Amino acid sequence: MNEGVLERTLPSAAYRSEEVFAREREGIFFREWLAVGREVELLSREGPRVLDVLGESILLLRTKEGTLRAHYNVCRHRGARLCGAGEEKAALTPGGTLRCPYHSWTYDFEGRLLSAPHLDEASGLRREDLSLHPVGVATWGGFVFLSLGPAEAAARGLTLEAQLGPLPARIARYPLAELRVGHRIRYEVAANWKAIAENYNECYHCGPVHPELCALVPAFKHKGGAGLDWEAGIPHRDGAFTFTRSGTTSRAPFPGLSEAEKLRHKGELVYPNLFLSLSADHVVAFLLFPQGPERTQIVCDFLFHEDEMAKPGFDPMDAVEFWDLVNRQDWTICEAVQQGMRSRVHAFGYYAPMEDLSLDIRRYVTERIGALD
Repeated sequence: MNEGVLERTLPSAAYRSEEVFAREREGIFFREWLAVGREVELLSREGPRVLDVLGESILLLRTKEGTLRAHYNVCRHRGARLCGAGEEKAALTPGGTLRCPYHSWTYDFEGRLLSAPHLDEASGLRREDLSLHPVGVATWGGFVFLSLGPAEAAARGLTLEAQLGPLPARIARYPLAELRVGHRIRYEVAANWKAIAENYNECYHCGPVHPELCALVPAFKHKGGAGLDWEAGIPHRDGAFTFTRSGTTSRAPFPGLSEAEKLRHKGELVYPNLFLSLSADHVVAFLLFPQGPERTQIVCDFLFHEDEMAKPGFDPMDAVEFWDLVNRQDWTICEAVQQGMRSRVHAFGYYAPMEDLSLDIRRYVTERIGALD
């Protein structure tokens, strides 16, 4: 292929640099809405849930009125954490408030300061100015999303709805909010989150990396994966309709799917950290949590309809085992890319024409943190 028609990737240093990763944390992950998990899972018990979001400790909870709230896990007095990871109940008072373990400053679930022992307005205390630092929280499709800079997001008009754009309409017939986690796998991948996103966004690699997947979906290797119509969905081989080794399953398709969706596979990259792969009977959700410039934790949830999960003998492993094979192939090749980018001779890579969706990662990043040289 003529090199002149190839687009350059981001510079290889952008996938390895602590400085670039720090810019991404501030300019992307702390400014955009981040998917952090399934609402049913995160709020399955009373009281707060402590989440680690790129090094920030966040309290997620539901008020007595049923409203979702999130706050930085930082007391406004001296900065002590209200709750330690796994110790959420320790901060709860019998009255259902949050009490700091250091000096007993106490807050309600809305984040308002209720009391500070031995202090009042005569001491200079203004409770209305000392609420917990807020975190934006919203839900879509059964997922919880957080905005770690809610005031800035509001000033920019960046609601979750605005960030998602036309995506929900494209997959509206999939009952995402009704699905439940049937299995979960956590992966630790020694690769930059952008390399993983670029890999997810193209199928040029599918032929050499995923022979089992291409046997199920021949279109993935046809012409190097060029011309795939993800909005319409990608057809399986004859007689197959889902992502299992056999291409079939005993699970019923989701109610309400179109006839095409019952036979095709769809995929969505929900920037910046959620991948959705949608089959007729299950959805696989990948949540990416960057741990550094060269490390990414991936939480892979296998989502099934609760009616199917309630049936005797429900077994998700036909989908889980196939996906785990494909996932590990992906993580291995992404780690090989990461290793190669450390070479002194690798200044940047190239996007082939069939990798045009991967260019979105380049645009997405540079639009938010500026050009990377």
